[in-house]
Amino acid sequence: MCGILGIVGKGPVNQALYDGLTVLQHRGQDAAGIVTVDNGMFHLRKANGLVRDVFHSRHMQRLTGNFGIGHARYPTAGTSSSAEAQPFYVNSPFGIAFAHNGNLTNAHELSEEVFRIARRHINTTSDSELLLNIFAHELQSIAGLTLQPDDVFEAISRVHKKIKGAYAVVAAIIGHGMVAFRDPHGIRPLALGKRQTESGDEYMVASESVALDVVGFSFVRDVAPGEAIYVTEDGKLHTRQCVETPSHSPCIFEFVYFSRPDSFIDGISVYASRVNMGRKLGQKIAREWADLDIDVVIPIPETSNDIALQIAQELNLPYRQGFVKNRYIGRTFIMPGQTQRRKSVRRKLNAISSEFAGKNVLLVDDSIVRGTTSEQIITMARESGARRVYFASAAPEIRFPNVYGIDMPSVNELIAYGREIDEICELIKADGLIFQDIEDLVEAVREENPKITRFETSVFDGSYITGDVDQEYLNRLDMLRSDNAKQIPQMELCNLEMHNMDSD
Repeated sequence: MCGILGIVGKGPVNQALYDGLTVLQHRGQDAAGIVTVDNGMFHLRKANGLVRDVFHSRHMQRLTGNFGIGHARYPTAGTSSSAEAQPFYVNSPFGIAFAHNGNLTNAHELSEEVFRIARRHINTTSDSELLLNIFAHELQSIAGLTLQPDDVFEAISRVHKKIKGAYAVVAAIIGHGMVAFRDPHGIRPLALGKRQTESGDEYMVASESVALDVVGFSFVRDVAPGEAIYVTEDGKLHTRQCVETPSHSPCIFEFVYFSRPDSFIDGISVYASRVNMGRKLGQKIAREWADLDIDVVIPIPETSNDIALQIAQELNLPYRQGFVKNRYIGRTFIMPGQTQRRKSVRRKLNAISSEFAGKNVLLVDDSIVRGTTSEQIITMARESGARRVYFASAAPEIRFPNVYGIDMPSVNELIAYGREIDEICELIKADGLIFQDIEDLVEAVREENPKITRFETSVFDGSYITGDVDQEYLNRLDMLRSDNAKQIPQMELCNLEMHNMDSD
């Protein structure tokens, strides 16, 4: 999962790009980058680290120009290398800088095709660089010395026919403008915004609407699945549907965990959807745990706060904040390596002992992935004096890997894989464990936009909507995502991946 944004303005856009990336930081803490265009040249700054650490005054001063793009990276396979920080760029045709959120499920096959047919060299293991070169090749085969909107849209139509998976993309083309497009299923989000100035209209695209809000752009609409946006350097907006039969299946995990509560995605308030999740889970707890003597409901901050509050209201129980979060520690879900995750849990959260002492507590979290965090938090609650510790997950059991841009771990590292609820409960050392039903989760989100009839829910049910995910692909993904693989140096991992291509 990554954060992307792009702006075509009437004045310098460096500060707006920076500000937008800071509020998309939750989507990627590994690396950040900005490219601006000025006088026919790219100005690029990217590096590993948080947005605030990557960009200093000297970097911002060099990022001149009235349009540009930005990226906050969250790696989904392999190690975290600065070479794979985005945006990427190519010099031909015209000069294209490119940022991508998602994952291509047929990247393995495309890598060979790009070299054999397009004679383009891919320098990293990133499917984003691969996607950039496919787009550049298609654009080069169509465009002449000038670039027309029809050329851009035809190139994107050809890209859609070649690639599979989830992708939201923003690109800057020197001398021409900004391009953005979204996969035909609308798995990854992308919003369009507009700001009126005395000099004319400015346009912005971003992964979440909150980025538009922060820099003063008004939300216009979500980019439709399969749709492309082209904004010329002088601010003319062009749009076109580039897929014959688009569908709409947004990733439901955006609403469970990743997106900020103040964002709207595909017409759905993330905050309202989480309130609905809490209501439905609270009703299930009331039905199935009516005999339990629960004294207090406590969230595991912060994604589950709104969910837990609604559960407490449904159960007519006190809601308390029992943990204090250190906001300067990154998300443990994203951190590579089980050892690092275990150490970070204690640094990230500290219990307020008075809220646990002598009580039967119901802890609420958004989801359980590996179970590492859940187990440690339950232990913390007991050490703080809790008599009994029950645990509720706002999401169903995660039993399958995600192939569309979320770094769900190797399937063997998922605590729910091959296990029943009683076994999971025993492993995390809870006195009781309850999960949201998948039907209730889908309905909780869909209530906010009934026009969406299907969501991408593969991590819960193993149904991959692109229709091209087989066991061979999952085995390859499992190899790249395991904690052991993430300890392999980047060059060695690249060689391993290329060896597997050759041997298939």
